[in-house]
Amino acid sequence: MTTKQVADRFYQLAQQGQWDDIQNELFSQDAVSIEPEGTPWGTVKGLDAIREKGRQFAAMFEEMHSGWCTEPQVGGNYFSVAMGMDVTMKDQGRVNMDEVCVYQVKDGKIVSEQFFYNE
Repeated sequence: MTTKQVADRFYQLAQQGQWDDIQNELFSQDAVSIEPEGTPWGTVKGLDAIREKGRQFAAMFEEMHSGWCTEPQVGGNYFSVAMGMDVTMKDQGRVNMDEVCVYQVKDGKIVSEQFFYNE
């Protein structure tokens, strides 16, 4: 798949909240996930580690109220989306989070994801 095709499929699955399907279908087994410096998540390598990071993040939620994802913008081998969610965190109450996410595609698979947000 081209970067645009990966981005379009990502968006289609994101609109349905199918994050596991995004990882299973679109991610490379050795993908890298990069969080902002100084945040608790850091950088993880490999799809299993990315999945575990997602499980740990989701475990912090008491309730997910809503989420959103913009249509992707493609440039070369990269695409970006803005995403956000309205959640009740277990120890922090209800919060709105938003971020910009940049994905790199190589050989039809996402090989890296990087997130930009205020902590």
